[in-house]
Amino acid sequence: MFVLLVIVFASFAVSASPNQQTKFKQIVQLAEYIGVDYVAAVGEGEVLDADEYQEMLEFSNVIVDQANLLSSQGSEFNNIKTLAGNLKVTVYNKGSVVDVRAVSSDLRAALLKFMPQLSLPGSLLPITQTQALYQQNCAACHGISGQGNGPLAKNLTPEPTNFTDAERAHNRSLMGLFDAVTNGLDNTPMVAFTQFNEQQRWSLAFYVGSLAFKNVKQPTNVEQNISAAQIVNLNPAQLTANSSEAQTQYVHWLRGNPEHLFTTKKDPLAVARSQLIAAQQAHALGNYSQASDLAISAYLDGFELVENNLNAYDETLRKNIEVQLMALRKTLKQEKDTAIVAKQITAALTQLEQAGKLLSNTKLTNSALLWASLVILLREGLEALLVVLALMTVLIKTQRQDALKYVHIGWITALIAGGLTWAAAQSLIEISGASREVMEGVGAMFAAVILLYVGVWMHSKTSAQQWQAYIQDNINKRLESGTLWGLAGLSFIAVYREVFETVLFYQSLLTQSTPEQYSSIAMGFVIALAILGLITWVLIKYSIKLPIAKFFAITTYLLFALSFVLMGKAITALQEADIISISGLAVNIDIVWLGVKSTWEGVIAQLIVVAIFAFYILKGSSKK
Repeated sequence: MFVLLVIVFASFAVSASPNQQTKFKQIVQLAEYIGVDYVAAVGEGEVLDADEYQEMLEFSNVIVDQANLLSSQGSEFNNIKTLAGNLKVTVYNKGSVVDVRAVSSDLRAALLKFMPQLSLPGSLLPITQTQALYQQNCAACHGISGQGNGPLAKNLTPEPTNFTDAERAHNRSLMGLFDAVTNGLDNTPMVAFTQFNEQQRWSLAFYVGSLAFKNVKQPTNVEQNISAAQIVNLNPAQLTANSSEAQTQYVHWLRGNPEHLFTTKKDPLAVARSQLIAAQQAHALGNYSQASDLAISAYLDGFELVENNLNAYDETLRKNIEVQLMALRKTLKQEKDTAIVAKQITAALTQLEQAGKLLSNTKLTNSALLWASLVILLREGLEALLVVLALMTVLIKTQRQDALKYVHIGWITALIAGGLTWAAAQSLIEISGASREVMEGVGAMFAAVILLYVGVWMHSKTSAQQWQAYIQDNINKRLESGTLWGLAGLSFIAVYREVFETVLFYQSLLTQSTPEQYSSIAMGFVIALAILGLITWVLIKYSIKLPIAKFFAITTYLLFALSFVLMGKAITALQEADIISISGLAVNIDIVWLGVKSTWEGVIAQLIVVAIFAFYILKGSSKK
């Protein structure tokens, strides 16, 4: 079932074809090499090294050829064709290094918006392991300290890269280094290290990318607003354009000490701010889709993780920030005026600053942490619990206790899968907020439709006579292997979609507390478990004793209510992931427990559930 969810999720993703992605990577790699090596080929309009210059000409020709092929596949690639042509002309005219690097940078930026984001590791190898990996596999060519002077270097053409060259490193991205380690470099002695796993390759890329910046000291009083994705995709020259000296020093220090990106707790509000700043930069470059994606990340990977905490102090501010961030991504997609975008982003950053001050100046008390912990588990667990209990009681009422194991298999597997998914997100890969919301949205919508179907079915069996006739004719035929595994799947989905989000909220809660306060969070968790256990006992005890007609009537309303809530949450999740559009209502509605939000798409979807419910209720009443 988990595989099914992944497949459904993948069906929503719209990306370039594998052939296009190959062209993107080749152009990006060659453009970066021209930006890095051109300084050795041309100076002040004169050729310094004929072989190097000839290589620059060849690379620029290949870039133009590939860009022309892309342009023939769609008008959206015309800008890439234009920039590739500009780069070729600048190289042929022996333009300045500054001009060549500027065009190369623009070309790479234009390509990045079409390329899928690389999955970054949750952590790097310990530095001693990475150094050993480098010495065993790279030092023979690149030298023990990375200066390109290994024992084999003199016999290689071109010569191995000197990773300690500061100017070269300033124009070299970690993405380019990772790609070189992963795929090798055509027509050079650099081979692909396919024997290494992804974490090993990333560790090598970060390590060699750090060698030119090892002596940079960590600056003070600098906003740490550079994300791992930015430090990977952009070179230091791009990251420090128009930046202060202190900010430039911070970028260089971060390249020299990349472990900081993986060992420091990420402040969700800092993530939101950095993604908004990156979104503004992408919009200024004309990368409107990428800018929108970064704004989505600002909400899902940043602000959403502190919503529960902020809600406890200023619910109005929380709602205003949410509305601002949701509206901003639409502006970034459709608005070309950078002044309008800058005004909205400034407003959002101001609101985030207010939230940050409120959360930092108002320390969460032990009682507040206990209550927040209790509410998180109770809110996220109740929906899943009601679905699982409804399935169990139906099976008990139908005298199919033997099928209960399938429901248990579903929810137990969901707990395990949720835990493993979270663990993978912490140590192996970064699961983006958008991916999380799509999985939750698809799961919620599937569960809502199934619950609606089951509710309609149960409503048709609310009389004892109808139920007895159904049992005699159908129950043993219908509850066969396929249906039973379907019950397991529904149980899995109902629980799995809540688990990962629950752990995520708890992780955020822990970042807002001190180690001495962890016991309060644990106490809230335990109390919530006890309440859920009590609800389970009461529902099982009294639902079993209900007459069959009354039981089915009550359960029918319960299932319809759950379907209503889950449908609203499904639409909201898919809107937050930018799968479904957002058309706001004139009034702002936000009822979390009912899954109600002030968008036409959500309201219409929930009204459809209500309409189906009303139709079958009226239909059943007319037959009595």
